[in-house]
Amino acid sequence: MKCDAVKGMLPDLAAGLAEPSDATQEHLRGCADCAGRLQEFRQTMALMDEWEAPEPSAYFDTRLAARLREEKIAEAARGRGWLAWLPRPAMALAAALVLAAGMGLWQHGAPEVAVFEPAVVQPAAEVERGTAVGDLQTLDSDNDLYADFDVLDDIDSQQNSATTTN
Repeated sequence: MKCDAVKGMLPDLAAGLAEPSDATQEHLRGCADCAGRLQEFRQTMALMDEWEAPEPSAYFDTRLAARLREEKIAEAARGRGWLAWLPRPAMALAAALVLAAGMGLWQHGAPEVAVFEPAVVQPAAEVERGTAVGDLQTLDSDNDLYADFDVLDDIDSQQNSATTTN
């Protein structure tokens, strides 16, 4: 038997609520740690048996009954007015309004914010074609055309496949 299984049984064994099995007794004879814990539990149980609860005072019940009566009278006095019921529905209504406002804002989202993009500055004079700067400007101005022109990619892939097969 393992220590974990025996440790769960120690409080019941110490209180006399359970009888130890043969395997448990054998384990307790062989394991000094578990046997020591069982002895500590038995000592604790013996101390608990010796302890006596103090007696309440003779007037405890009388004072408790008087205090309960006072609380009952005070509660009745607080709830007598015809507006006594108002705070509960008012709080419920306020919570419902806050919930409805939150749902309305959530569904409609935040207002759109205008995004300003910087203006593109065009060069004052056109640069001559054939130069590096001129060619770059031409490519930049025709960028949208080249980006959507997938036919060039198809022709290039056909040419590559034709050269690999030859």
